[in-house]
Amino acid sequence: MKTSKPSASSKIRKTTAAAKTTKTRKTTAKKPVPSEDEIRMKAQELYNQRVGMGEHGDEIDDWLKAEKILKEPKKK
Repeated sequence: MKTSKPSASSKIRKTTAAAKTTKTRKTTAKKPVPSEDEIRMKAQELYNQRVGMGEHGDEIDDWLKAEKILKEPKKK
């Protein structure tokens, strides 16, 4: 009775403790970290737009929106 050899994809490899496998991490684009001055200028710009359009709001909302805008990755 002949037995066929197992295919390469079905072979099980035995590893030793010294042959550790390492996981690779995907590198993603890091979010830019805007400076306080950049956030302040963007918040002022948002405030001016908001007031110019007659909308109500406050400086905290302008600041948080400015941070969010500046932290978004730039589109190519």
